[in-house]
Amino acid sequence: MAGAESLNMNETLGINLITADEVERMLSFSACIPVIRDAMIAFSADPKPQQLRSVVEIATSGHFGVMPGRMSGSDFFGAKLVSVFPDGVANSRQRHQGIVVLFEGATGAPICIADAEAITTIRTAAATAVATEALARADARHLAIFGCGTQARAHLEALTRGRSYDRIRVWGRSRSRAEQFAREESKRLGLDIIVEDQAERAAGESDVLCTVTNAAEPFLKGAWINPGTHINLVGSSIPGPSEVDSALVQKSRYFVDSAVSARAQAAEFLRARASGLIDDAHILAEIGEVLDNRHAGRENDTEITVYKSLGLVVQDLAVTHYLHDLMTCNAAGADAAAMLAD
Repeated sequence: MAGAESLNMNETLGINLITADEVERMLSFSACIPVIRDAMIAFSADPKPQQLRSVVEIATSGHFGVMPGRMSGSDFFGAKLVSVFPDGVANSRQRHQGIVVLFEGATGAPICIADAEAITTIRTAAATAVATEALARADARHLAIFGCGTQARAHLEALTRGRSYDRIRVWGRSRSRAEQFAREESKRLGLDIIVEDQAERAAGESDVLCTVTNAAEPFLKGAWINPGTHINLVGSSIPGPSEVDSALVQKSRYFVDSAVSARAQAAEFLRARASGLIDDAHILAEIGEVLDNRHAGRENDTEITVYKSLGLVVQDLAVTHYLHDLMTCNAAGADAAAMLAD
């Protein structure tokens, strides 16, 4: 937790500035998961619609995303501004870079600016963990992670915090990267991780699947999925790139973080709808409605459930608000301690 000496307060503007290192230090999964759970319940209960994200193409290799919104059930509002440049990693930069800006509703004043990449990594995995607990079978004990990047690492940690798995598999398009991932994460988390060469085998021998890749075309097929499996689709957040085929979407009970966003931007859903296999009614509910017991989630142990994660600004704002409050309390505590010392 950040001490008084590490608090990054812009005294002129009165804005908390939270770096990536501070986000990672202060935002544990045990803290983030309940924040995200509450945010998703509040979002789905909010009768006022939130705006869709806007994405602007930059040159030929990058995109700039703007996600405005408000914290449902509160007076706070703000936006996430993020750039996505695929060549960033090769050039020793992050692929995603940006900030979350939080405003206070009572005054309209900006009160906090936080690193968006660090928040996005943690809150996305926390949302997946929340959805998995709501939708996966109670006896699900075999986990497969498809992908070997930053989100794969975060999802592995988040998913194993709340549930014990007897077997964990990882699949990646690069065998060497998958092996490195398994080696490093086994050491970091104390887990036994199996590297699978075939996506089909990884899917067929697991009952909780999580896709966190940048695949442009489906690599996971509905024909491979066993009854009772739960799948988290996370890697694609814009129309176009799809991680799974339309048959998988069609055969699943399909849940989303936002129904409005999914109908406009969930690539796998859009492909299945365009092919005539499903219509808009295939989206059964938002995960917030399931968490709030306003809609049934899994109804039996043979159903295939899917949670489609697009990511919502309410998640970013809720986490930024949590971090802002934490830093403000730390600063107040440090001031009080200094006064007592004097």
